[in-house]
This record gives sequence, structure tokens and C-alpha cells, in this order.
Amino acid sequence: MSARAEAAAATGERLLAAAWRHFATRPYEEVRLREIADDAKVTAQTLHTRFGSKDQLFIAAYWWFGRQEMARRDTAPVGDAKKAIRILFDRYEVQGSAVLRMLSQEERIPAVRQMNDAGRAYHRAWVERTFEPLLRGLRGGTRKRRLTAIVVATDLLVWKLLRRDMQLDRKYAERIVAEMVESSHRAA
Repeated sequence: MSARAEAAAATGERLLAAAWRHFATRPYEEVRLREIADDAKVTAQTLHTRFGSKDQLFIAAYWWFGRQEMARRDTAPVGDAKKAIRILFDRYEVQGSAVLRMLSQEERIPAVRQMNDAGRAYHRAWVERTFEPLLRGLRGGTRKRRLTAIVVATDLLVWKLLRRDMQLDRKYAERIVAEMVESSHRAA
């Protein structure tokens, strides 16, 4: 890669990281592009030239964040429910607040809703891949119910309920989720 291409890539990375930090910690309406540009040590014009609108920057930053999260989640071995749940909780412990913020804004910001919907679709596909042995051999409504039960059990809002609202110890909360996942297997 040429020095110019490397510099452009580094600038893009700084912009996306700065944008995600702002969007993940503040209401969408309060995020200012000028502040993101300043944090990334570029001009506002560079930011606008690169990403266009605030919505376009937000979507790019959310994809940037999402690719990192997917890479971490995808290390979960297929069929090892306890390890998959541990990896999931690792991510929720680090990024749960940011995603909860996104969920709280989706009704009023279409770009946030679009990205949250993409996240929900990814989560469902991840569950289907990672917990495939618990779904193997099931068809129709039975498979759909079990898949839905596992998706719900591993959802961020269940983590929030157990860890934040009920203030349960992490290992205990993970055990509860594992039992929910395993019970969905026994129930079918």
C-alpha cells in the first residue's frame, strides 16, 4: 500500500472511531460533526467529503463497530453454548451501554433504526449458526420456536435485566441464560 493510501485509511479509521465514540455515548441529536472532526484531527470539510451527511457517517461508524463486534462474536465455537454465552456477555459488558443507547433512539432516528434492524438480523443469524446443534433435525414451527427462544434468551435486553436491573453476578447471570437455552432444547 502506498503512503498516501495508508494515510487515507488511517484518516478513515480515526474518523469512524471518533464518530462511534460520540454516537455511542450521546444522543444522536447532540452529536456534532465538527466535534468528531476535531477528535479525529481532521477538518470538517474532510469529514463531509468522506462521509457526506450525519446519517451517512453514523451508518458507516455503526458498520465499523458492527464488523468488530461480529468478528469477536464469531469466535464462539458452534455447539458450545456456555462458551458462546460467555463471549456474548464479554461483548455486552463492554458495549452494552452503547447498544442500549441505540435502541432508545430508534423510534425517532431512521438511520439508527436501520442499523439496529441489521444488528437484530445478525444476532438471529449468529444464534442459528452458533446453536445449530440445538436446532438440528427440527422443522417448521418447532424449529422456529426453538430458534426464537434462543434468540430471546441471548438478547441484550435479557443481559440488561439480569446484570443491570437485577444486579446479578455475571457468572450467575450467564448460568441462567445457559439454562434458558438448554431448556429450550428440552422443551421441544
